[in-house]
Amino acid sequence: MANTYSILAFDTANEVIALGLGALDPATRTVTCAESLRIPAHRASNTMLLPAIDDLLARHDLDRSRLAAVACGRGPGSFTGVRICIATAKGIASALGAPLIGVSTLDAVAWQLQAAGARGEALVLADAMRKEVYPVRYRLADEGAVRLEPDTVVKATEAAAALPDGDGLLIAGDALAKYADLFAHAGTLAPEGAWTPEGAGLLACVQAAWRAGEADPFDARRHDPALVLPVYTRLSDAEENERTRLASHDARDLRTGVQHAGKATIDHAGGIEYRPLDAAHAEDVAAMEQAVMGSDAWSTSAVLDDLPRKDRTWWAAFDGGKLVGYAGGWIVDGQLQILKVACDPAYRRRGIARTLLAQLASDARDLGATECTLEVRASNAGARALYEALHLRDLGARPHYYSDGEDARIMTGPLPLASHDVAGMELIVDQAAQEEESSPLALAGLARPLIIAIESSCDETAAALIDGNGTILADTVASQIDFHSRFGGVVPEIASRKHIEAICGVTQVCFETAAARLGIDQLDWRDVDAVACTYAPGLVGALVVGVAFAKSAAWAAGVPFIRVNHLEGHLYANKIAVPDIEPPMVVSLVSGGHTMLVHVRDWGDYRVLGTTIDDAVGEAFDKVAKALGLGYPGGPIISKLAAQGNPKAIRFPRAMMHSGDLRFSLSGLKTAVITYIHEQQRSGAELNLPDIAASFQAAVIDVQVAKAQTALDETGAREFCLGGGVAANPALRAAYLDVCGKRGVRVTMPPASACTDNAAMIALVALDRYHEGKFAGLDCDASAHTNLEEPY
Repeated sequence: MANTYSILAFDTANEVIALGLGALDPATRTVTCAESLRIPAHRASNTMLLPAIDDLLARHDLDRSRLAAVACGRGPGSFTGVRICIATAKGIASALGAPLIGVSTLDAVAWQLQAAGARGEALVLADAMRKEVYPVRYRLADEGAVRLEPDTVVKATEAAAALPDGDGLLIAGDALAKYADLFAHAGTLAPEGAWTPEGAGLLACVQAAWRAGEADPFDARRHDPALVLPVYTRLSDAEENERTRLASHDARDLRTGVQHAGKATIDHAGGIEYRPLDAAHAEDVAAMEQAVMGSDAWSTSAVLDDLPRKDRTWWAAFDGGKLVGYAGGWIVDGQLQILKVACDPAYRRRGIARTLLAQLASDARDLGATECTLEVRASNAGARALYEALHLRDLGARPHYYSDGEDARIMTGPLPLASHDVAGMELIVDQAAQEEESSPLALAGLARPLIIAIESSCDETAAALIDGNGTILADTVASQIDFHSRFGGVVPEIASRKHIEAICGVTQVCFETAAARLGIDQLDWRDVDAVACTYAPGLVGALVVGVAFAKSAAWAAGVPFIRVNHLEGHLYANKIAVPDIEPPMVVSLVSGGHTMLVHVRDWGDYRVLGTTIDDAVGEAFDKVAKALGLGYPGGPIISKLAAQGNPKAIRFPRAMMHSGDLRFSLSGLKTAVITYIHEQQRSGAELNLPDIAASFQAAVIDVQVAKAQTALDETGAREFCLGGGVAANPALRAAYLDVCGKRGVRVTMPPASACTDNAAMIALVALDRYHEGKFAGLDCDASAHTNLEEPY
């Protein structure tokens, strides 16, 4: 295949790896399958996929750089499996600069049935777990497999009950492994070998889309890897549970998350708060409907009836406790149909309607919608201008649509998503870059190696580029805080979803920022000497995305892949402040997931002196903030309040202060604070939030500082450092400076911006690993836990 246009296709949406290699003929829009595989891979696709791809290309004597295009399965199927597939495909396509075409896993199965000679109606059922299935009907004919319905998720029993006996269906799909008996009455079960996709089916999907004009494997702009997203069919559990709770007809003010004190839901410029609409405000919506919609207004009961529906999304805007706007949409057949959008006349021209529409669009995108449609009064020039500004086009009139006989204009176009930089997230550029190196440099003066590093261990997608001198050329972070704050903490499923959306954009911006700093026109994957990423510890679903993307990009670029321990990254973050810092040193790692003291005897040589036996410091801050109704993340909020309070007002316990070892315990302190809050509330006393925050923070700091002094005594180290998100706490930093100053110990602390998760610290570790020749294989996987004393 060396002299042909080649396409690589793969899928890992279920318990197998579907893998295919094809030849592209632009003249006839034909994809000829050269080899098609189905490889069993029970929960091991992230370790098996790249080696299988490498072997496939080797058998065909095909250099990866000659791949013209990449295709991947988008599901539906196992969420983790789908994300492994798409992250791998995005890494390969990004590094090659090749188009990435996403295809349906179920469509691939249907096309395989058609190719095997099956004709008539077929049903493909994918396992959705939780006793649910993804069912899609097809018509199999000589000309191909025609999909008859969109992707949905339903209970297996309900799907089976909806099928009449002897329906004549040919039934396939991996759900039959569980539910064959349940669906057997409706037709004929396909042979078990046809239940899961293989490479040929994926390639057939590409050919069908190509011939229909829906895809072009030679158009990289049209098939930007960043645009390919999984097929989910439902929101995350946290979002669905929130919608169910908010749609309750209980006449209480059911608020999302905690108390919305975080920046996630508040538009600080306008003082407007946005959150999913709850049933308690249905009457307010109906009242505004009467004021602005006239005879076409919805009643309270109509709003209450619509809120609980799974295919609906409703958002509201508030100024304090006052409803000032709302919008609702119906997500169906890949389209968001705007049902309602209204704003209090006194609050117009403040961008409220635009923001509400963007919230609907974000939900719709997560459920597979790609466009929106709506009706607007022909006479409503202001609204029509807004929609035109959002790139919706006028398709024509719907005569006498409104109750007073006025025509509606039908408008349609792309989803009106918010104009954020990356996947609806706030993008922070050069969070940890060294400003003294910000002047443009000639590329000829760039020290090798050039390494790009990726961090995705929790709720921030980050990428950084470093040169051989340790100069951080760019450091970018896409923050997900907006998506988690209303739930009072990080939701792992949402984090994983957002990583897969953001990872291409974050790395692209990283390259662009570095190119601008170097004074050159372009910098990309072809210029790097290695790719690194965090592999552990953290949220495993989030880590999987970074690992799959990074190692596949390294494979496609033909450079080494380096795996980095996230905790070691926090140790190295001190190099951002003092590049020439050298061990030995004692480091306090304090974050939402970790609290420990580490003796750094040398870079790569660590001894953990003590760690928490229960809660981490950051976790305790978050839980106390939640108990006080202060929002998420709790650390910054508690810190600001504590600065106004009396740290001696309440004597909270200093757990394990005199334990004789270097272990920590935060659970008892957290419980003591919560108990105090409840006691005050029961007695009717008003809570003094600043004093509670200051007293809690003082208890934390006293123990941290006491243990640090003991660690310095035991090790004899003359250097003390900090790492982790809580290391940005001003009071903690001041306390360490004070006690270490009195002991003649030098204190080094990362810039506050580099205390939270970032890729610059990962890149600094990777540079040392590169020089040591410590590279990871294509079978590397993510891990939720790891031992810092054995960092690689």
